[in-house]
Amino acid sequence: MTADLFTRLDGVEFSARAIDIDTGEEVFSHEPHRVLSTASIAKIFLLHAALKMKNNGELRLDERLTRNAAERVDESGIWYLLDQPDLTIHDVGMLIGAFSDNFATNVLISRVGLDRVAKEIEALGYKDSALHDFLRWPRPAGAPRRLSSGTAYELSDYMARLSRDELFDPMSSEMLRRWLGAGADTSMVASYFEPDPLAHYYYTRGEWIVNKTGTDSSVRADTGIAFTRERRVAYAVFANWAADEDRVLEVMPIMREAGGLISAHLHA
Repeated sequence: MTADLFTRLDGVEFSARAIDIDTGEEVFSHEPHRVLSTASIAKIFLLHAALKMKNNGELRLDERLTRNAAERVDESGIWYLLDQPDLTIHDVGMLIGAFSDNFATNVLISRVGLDRVAKEIEALGYKDSALHDFLRWPRPAGAPRRLSSGTAYELSDYMARLSRDELFDPMSSEMLRRWLGAGADTSMVASYFEPDPLAHYYYTRGEWIVNKTGTDSSVRADTGIAFTRERRVAYAVFANWAADEDRVLEVMPIMREAGGLISAHLHA
């Protein structure tokens, strides 16, 4: 089943990897170094850069950021629906983690800078992951073709390191996990675990999942950590297809099935 899971759909490219965080055993792997568009996944690295700046004394999580009209993007998120014009960096991070909030992302990019995000990605040792641009629609001529890109290898590695508290001190690691753990999109790999989409920062039937997704018209992407009290798995599953096609209803069951493989390993 594992061998053909990510090769069933003609015209859909997958990059997928899941590893046991503590033993290094691969649960599954398919083209893990293939670079694909990952939509909102690289917002993780924006949050990472903000926490690094916090730890270096360059910003405070209680610092308030004021949005402006040029940063507004609708669709993903809820800040564009709210009256509140300014939020703390902590709350901006929570909106990004919980709802992949585009408005909040642009506001935080204005504070952190795309160059700083790129520097932190390089410091992590990753060469194929990037946050290319801020959110804007329609994308003008000359703008980067995609918001972010990456490989399943690098993102699953990042999630494993986050789980082992290797990226920050334990308190900052927990902050990032809490931001991501509020994520309301459990429609992809996480769907197998059937968590409460709005409140799942704890065990559900003995399993706990922390994840970040990315969605575009030709992209479905999910990366995260799934664990029981005995085992932990870091995973990334990315799918891309042609922009003039709609493959969502074919791709989503494969995402869910990948979650099943992860669950089987957790309970083996």
